[in-house]
Amino acid sequence: MFDQARINALPEQPVPASRTPQALAGIRVVDFTHFVAGPLATMTLADFGADVIKIEAPVKGEDFRYYPPMDPELPAQGAPYIWTNRNKRSIGVDLKSEAGREVVRALIETADVVVENFSTGVMARFGFDYERCAKLNPKLIYCSVSAYGRTGPHADRLGFDPIAQAESGFISMNGYSDRQGVRSGAAVMDVATAMSATNAILLALMARTRDGQGQFVEVALFDTAVLMTGFGAMQHLTTGYEPQRNGNTSPDTCPSGVFECEDMPFYINCGNDGIFVRLFEQVLERPDLAHDPILSKRANRLQQRDHLFEIMQAEFRKHPWRHWQPRLRAAGVPSGEVRTLAQALASEEARDRHLVTRIPHPVKGWVPNVATPLRLSRTPAVVARAAPAVGADTEAVLADTLGMDEERIEALRAAGAFGAPALEPQP
Repeated sequence: MFDQARINALPEQPVPASRTPQALAGIRVVDFTHFVAGPLATMTLADFGADVIKIEAPVKGEDFRYYPPMDPELPAQGAPYIWTNRNKRSIGVDLKSEAGREVVRALIETADVVVENFSTGVMARFGFDYERCAKLNPKLIYCSVSAYGRTGPHADRLGFDPIAQAESGFISMNGYSDRQGVRSGAAVMDVATAMSATNAILLALMARTRDGQGQFVEVALFDTAVLMTGFGAMQHLTTGYEPQRNGNTSPDTCPSGVFECEDMPFYINCGNDGIFVRLFEQVLERPDLAHDPILSKRANRLQQRDHLFEIMQAEFRKHPWRHWQPRLRAAGVPSGEVRTLAQALASEEARDRHLVTRIPHPVKGWVPNVATPLRLSRTPAVVARAAPAVGADTEAVLADTLGMDEERIEALRAAGAFGAPALEPQP
């Protein structure tokens, strides 16, 4: 059940005083994606003006619609689904029917981009693999998001975010040294894969402006997860070093980690020698340590981590965060509170950046919205529209986009394009 009072208390999204150009106006995307990595990619395109038409099974829609929390007034519109599908249109089409496939073929002929993240082989079974779609529309950008790629011995494998975290080595790098590694609680590989897919699609569209040709674009969850291990991968490849689990400290910089002041935990990232000097000279008022000939060098501090942490912790516990935060900020020491998610979403930083707002919803009145992090001055994101109900835009898409009249739509409905046709009432 949604907490509507909490939602209604959120600020409304900012609305520009006048209409602004849309970076992707005129771009049509046929969206076969589900869950996170695919839908987040297509949502980013929709955020900047692309007409994203989500293809879903009639009535039921995609499985991610049912991830909790759900609201009884919003069947098939759980909060996670709302997070990944704003600014799209939904049509409910039965891909198992020839009439339904006819509708989709007509959409693909008008499209600039197709995006799919089904298991390998599914799109081919429906007749919508890249080769057949390219024959329908040679200028088409076809983006396929998969777990391990669409070719090779692992193409058949299913993959989800935590599996990618595990197999990429990411889990082995996170947590504490005295226990098994831990995965990130957030679906970081899905989100990173979505960002990669968006970049790939935009690159392909840019290439098409030069030569007029479409192409096949592939983004794999596993490939992205390996990238997300960061520079640890290159450290290993150049030396054989296997990154260790260091908890909240850093194997490369010191002192970096979580400290406790009088009233809360906070994080300091002392990334270079200059920051170390400012921390100990201006914040902790220990110029003797700031300019110590040994400790003023990063490599030496790594060997003295426990000693430095003891000194720092003893000092920080003497005062609350309101004492330390302005001193750290004035000294240019990167630092921040260790917040809960609730605290982060309600923070001054989130409020000043208009990250968390409410947007209109046709049933609930309002639903929450987490804004795109992409800020373009001349072609900003569109005013957000709530994620659609299953098939909410079917007739509008058929009429406005494909130019079908009511008679044609009724014929498709009778042929099962939008699910099993209603039975005639018995006399």
